Amino acid sequence: MAEPPRRSSLGAGGSAAVAAAVAVAEALPLRARLSFAAGHFLNDLCASLWFTYLLLYLHAVLGYSHRLAGGLLLAGQVADGLCTPLLGYEADRSAGCGRYGRRKSWHLAGTTCVLVSFPFIFSPCLGCKENTPQWAAFIYYLPFIVIFQFGWAATQISHLSLIPELVTSDHEKVELTAFRYAFTVMANITVYGLAWLLLNLQVDQPERTEHLGIQDVPVFRNLSLIVVGLGAVFSLIFHLGTKEKPYPLGSLPQPESTPLLQKEPARCPRPLLAWKDWLLEPAFYQVAVLYMATRLIVNLSQTYIAMYLTNSLLLPKKYIATIPLVLYVSGFLSSFLMKPVNKWIGRNLTYFVGILVILAFASWVTLTRTMGAEIYGAAALLGAGSATILVTSLSMTADLIGTNTHSGAFVYGAMSFTDKMANGLAVMAIQNLHPCPTELCCPACVSFYHWVMVLVTGGIAMAATVSLCCIMIWPIRVRFHDVSLQGLNEARISYNETESTEERSPSSMVN
Repeated sequence: MAEPPRRSSLGAGGSAAVAAAVAVAEALPLRARLSFAAGHFLNDLCASLWFTYLLLYLHAVLGYSHRLAGGLLLAGQVADGLCTPLLGYEADRSAGCGRYGRRKSWHLAGTTCVLVSFPFIFSPCLGCKENTPQWAAFIYYLPFIVIFQFGWAATQISHLSLIPELVTSDHEKVELTAFRYAFTVMANITVYGLAWLLLNLQVDQPERTEHLGIQDVPVFRNLSLIVVGLGAVFSLIFHLGTKEKPYPLGSLPQPESTPLLQKEPARCPRPLLAWKDWLLEPAFYQVAVLYMATRLIVNLSQTYIAMYLTNSLLLPKKYIATIPLVLYVSGFLSSFLMKPVNKWIGRNLTYFVGILVILAFASWVTLTRTMGAEIYGAAALLGAGSATILVTSLSMTADLIGTNTHSGAFVYGAMSFTDKMANGLAVMAIQNLHPCPTELCCPACVSFYHWVMVLVTGGIAMAATVSLCCIMIWPIRVRFHDVSLQGLNEARISYNETESTEERSPSSMVN
C-alpha cells in the first residue's frame, strides 16, 4: 500500500522563517548601500548651489535684473522638466551600453554632462563687458544651463530607478532612501561649509565683506570648481561599488512563449504595467501632487532663504552659509529616524509630522519680524521638517512602483516633471512680483521676502496636507490595471473551460 505523502514539518511558521532567511540573505550590504547613496552626491552638490545661490549670484554679484535671473532659473527648470519624463521613458526602453547596466549607463552620461557644463554657470560671461546688453548674457548662459539640466535629470532618474531594483522590502526602500537623503544633506553641508570658508578668507578687503558684490565672483567660481571635482570622486565610487542586475532587452516573457495547449486552465501571467497604464491610475496623480508640493516647499525655501536673510533680516553675508548649514545638519540628523518612525506610525503619519514641523517654522517667521540668534532654531525646524516630508514622499513613490521596476524611470520622470515645472513657474511668478525691479533692494523688499518665506512653507504645507488626506482616504495602490487584468484572466479561464467541455461532449455521446 502506498504511503501517503507526508506533510512538511516546517508548517506556516517554518515557511515564514525560510522567507525571513531569504530576505536577510538578499538584503543589500552596507557597503553597497553607501556606494549607491554616493551616486547622487554630485547632483546634490550642484542642486545646492543652483537653488540656494543662483538668484543671489546673478542679481547681487553680477548685477543682473530680477527678471533675467528668474528667467534663467525658469529656463533651467523647464529644460529639466521636459528632459526628465523623456529620459525616464528612454531609460526604461534601453538595455545599457554593452554589459554595463541600463541605469548606470544613463547615470554615466548624465554625470559627464554635469561635469562639463556646471562650472560655466557660476563663472562670469566670457567676452561680456559693462555695456553688454543683458539679453546677450542670457543667450550665453542658456546652453550651459540646458546641458547641465539634461545631465542632472539623467543622473537623478537613473539613480532613483535603481531603488526598487536593488531592494524589494518596503522598509529597505525607506532605509535606502534615507541613506540617499543623508548624502544629500551631507552634500549641502559641504557646499555651505565651503561657502562659509571662502567668504571668510576674503581678508584683502575687510571693509567690503559684509555685503555681496562683484568682488565675490571668485568665491562662487572657486566653489563651483571644488563642487565639480568632489562630485566626480563620489560618482566614481558609485560606479565601482554598485552592481546593477542585468536587464537586457527581450528578456521579458512574450505572449508567444505561452503554450498553445495546456493540461488544465491556468491563470495567465500578469502583463507588465507600461507607461501608458500609469496615466490611467489615480494613485499616480495622488503621489505626483504630493511629491510636487513637497519639492515646492524644499526647493523654494532653499532658493529664498538667502534672500530672506540678507534683505529681510538684514544679516551679514556670512549667514547665507551658516543658516543653511544649520538647516541641513538638522535634516541630516532627522533622516536617520525615518526607518523606525515609518515602522512605528506608518508613511502617512510620518509625513503629517513633517508638515506640522514646517507649519511651526512658518508660524515662527510670521510672528517674528526681526531675528537674532533665534534664527538658528527656526532653521533647525525647517531642516527637520523638510527632511521628513522629502524622504517619506520618495518612499511613497517607490511604494507606487512596487514590482513594476521596468517602468520605474518613467514614474520618477513624471514626478520630477511636475516638480521642475512647478518650481520654475513659482520662481518666475515671485520674481515678477518683486517690488524693486531696478534696484538691488529697496525698502519694500524687506517685507516682500518675509512673506515669501511664509507662503512657500506654510501656504504650500497646507496644500500638501489636503493631498495627504486624499491618500489616507484612497491609499496608494494600482487599481484599474488590476481590475482589468482580473477580468481578462477570468474571461480566459472561462473560455478555456468552455473549450474543454465542448471537446469532451462528442466522446460522451458516442459512448
